[in-house]
Amino acid sequence: MSDKVVTRFAPSPTGYLHIGGARTALFNWLYARHTAGTMLLRIEDTDRERSTEAATAAILDGLTWLGLSWDGEAVSQFERAPRHREVAEELVRMGKAYYAYETPAELEAMREAARAKGLPPRYNGQWRDRGPSEAPAGVKGAIRIKAPTEGVTIVNDRVQGEVRFPNKDLDDFIILRSDGVPTYMHAVVVDDHDMGVTHIIRGDDHLTNAARQTVIYDAMGWDVPSMSHIPLIHGADGAKLSKRHGALGVEAYRAMGYLPEALLNYLARLGWSHGDDEVMSVKDMVAWFDIGDVNKGAARFDFAKLEALNGVHMRKMDDHALFDIFVATLPYLEGGPTLAAKLDDRRKAQLLAAMPGLKERAKTLVELVDGAAFLFAERPLPLDEKAAGLLNADARAILRGAHGALSAVEGDWSAASAEASIRDFAQAGGHKLGAVAQPLRAALTGRSTSPGVFDVLAVLGRQESLARIGDQID
Repeated sequence: MSDKVVTRFAPSPTGYLHIGGARTALFNWLYARHTAGTMLLRIEDTDRERSTEAATAAILDGLTWLGLSWDGEAVSQFERAPRHREVAEELVRMGKAYYAYETPAELEAMREAARAKGLPPRYNGQWRDRGPSEAPAGVKGAIRIKAPTEGVTIVNDRVQGEVRFPNKDLDDFIILRSDGVPTYMHAVVVDDHDMGVTHIIRGDDHLTNAARQTVIYDAMGWDVPSMSHIPLIHGADGAKLSKRHGALGVEAYRAMGYLPEALLNYLARLGWSHGDDEVMSVKDMVAWFDIGDVNKGAARFDFAKLEALNGVHMRKMDDHALFDIFVATLPYLEGGPTLAAKLDDRRKAQLLAAMPGLKERAKTLVELVDGAAFLFAERPLPLDEKAAGLLNADARAILRGAHGALSAVEGDWSAASAEASIRDFAQAGGHKLGAVAQPLRAALTGRSTSPGVFDVLAVLGRQESLARIGDQID
């Protein structure tokens, strides 16, 4: 086995890339990057009934959006079936596997007999030492591996520790079905060996498979890769993660306005930690990650924590970088396509200028769409209920005076010059600053909350600002 670490992510294309799969991909990717190794991608599409091209495309799209790049081309497990058959037949030649010729009815009777004795339903090995010459005419056999019958099979797991499986519990399982189709259990081993995988990192629902797969490795005389079985993700209530908890496809998180880096940060912290560090960049995670530090216990998915963390990432992000990701994500966000259609060069410049104020108030890109709506509003602005409530007769009288003060601003129109003018006006009229700022905000944005009102004036510019205020006092 080479010294270079090779991990793999091996999803089944029967649905989208769900959040648990994304975390498995992340752990494989981080470990490969941390050790200067490689991560391969294998699509486990042997279940022809349920595998779809659309699901494969969604998985690749989800990984790409998250920035979890794989090395080389994605491998199709189904296309490797001839190689899986070849290894199964080799095991028969070596005396490590054999053809078994039971009918489905005979196998069911065997299971029933075991149940009647209170035993687990296992294959009884009746063809283990019989020759193919005894095979019933015209019946194609399935290939079963000769599993050890005594002692234990040990899986040295870097997360779960040493796990011991009594061999009496492992029956001679099928590696090649009678129709010549390899089983998943067998295909995985052959693929991992042929692809040079040194470290298997996957969900702990595969832990029992690890013992059976070890039997195949041993039979072929192949090195068993390092195994790490990571705990599954549970909902906030401790039950196994389901759709109601957020077991959604990765594309749903993009539509909800989460940043890829924030989602990766959150997923990394589900079951793995680095001291007290909550907020991590991808660079930090790569530097700090070690698979041996993953907890054994299940982690709980919490939307409120994800949202708060996303807000932190948005505020820390460079305005230009956040602007770029925001514009690229607009087509997927609620209300985004409408906004994207209006995004000409003037509005792009306004949006970028407004970003420092907008990102302070938003926890997701969807909230950013909502916060930026005032930039795209058409005059006369529709007022929301609270904004309309602010603009009573007294407030409109104050607005009239503020309009006059702002009209008199000479030279450079900026947040500072607008603020100086409004402060002077408030002081001269004996008004509190809030009594001027609130009606101004309502007139400029149609809402009772927005970024700082002087920033809003600066971003909208002299002409648009005065026109919007004018609409409310005419």
